[in-house]
Amino acid sequence: MKPKELFGVPIQKKGSYHDTEAKKSYADQEQVNEGFNTLKERFMLINNWKSYCGEGFADFKLFDSEGKMVERFPLIGDYIRIDIPGPGTVEAKGYDWVEITDLFEEQTHGICLNFMMMTCRPSKNPQNKTSEHIVHFYSDHATSTFAIFKGRDFIEAGIYGRNETPNMDSEFIDKARNFLIAAGGMIGISKIQWKTLVDGFLDF
Repeated sequence: MKPKELFGVPIQKKGSYHDTEAKKSYADQEQVNEGFNTLKERFMLINNWKSYCGEGFADFKLFDSEGKMVERFPLIGDYIRIDIPGPGTVEAKGYDWVEITDLFEEQTHGICLNFMMMTCRPSKNPQNKTSEHIVHFYSDHATSTFAIFKGRDFIEAGIYGRNETPNMDSEFIDKARNFLIAAGGMIGISKIQWKTLVDGFLDF
C-alpha cells in the first residue's frame, strides 16, 4: 500500500511511513460544527495529549523557541518534548524533541470543509545551547504531520509519518537506542501509539 498524498503532508521518499486515522460521524451539520470545535481545542492543547490516551502513552509538552515550557496553542518555531515509554535519550536526559515547522488551517470545498495541519520534524534540544545533535530516534529527514478534518457529516483526526529513518547523528550510546526504537516503529509499534492518540482525540 502506498502512502496517501495529501495537501500539506511531505512526500514520502525513503524509510518507513504510516497513515493513521480515526473518524467520527454525525447526523447533522450543527453536531459536526460542535464536534470539530471540541476536536480543534483538544488538538491544539498539546500538553493535554497524554490525558486522552492514559498510562503507557508518550507524554507531550510544548516549549517555545527559547526552550521554555508554555501553556498555550502552538506556533511555528515551537518545540515539543516527548517522553516515550521505555529508555529515553542519554543526551537529552530521557526525552526526544521535535520542532513545529508548519502549522495552518484551511477552508475548502467538497468532502472536506475545514482542516488544520501541524508538521513536526526531529530537532535538537532547544534547552542545550551547545549541541546541534538531533535528539530523537528518527533523523531530521522524518516528519510527523498531525491533522484534523471537518466534513459535511464527519470529523476526522490523522497522523502521517514520512521518511522515517533512524537517527545516527547522536551520542554513541544513543545510536543503538535510536536504531532499536526506529526499527520497532518501522514494523508498526509506533503506529499503535499513534492510533491510540487519534482515537483519543475523538473520544469526547
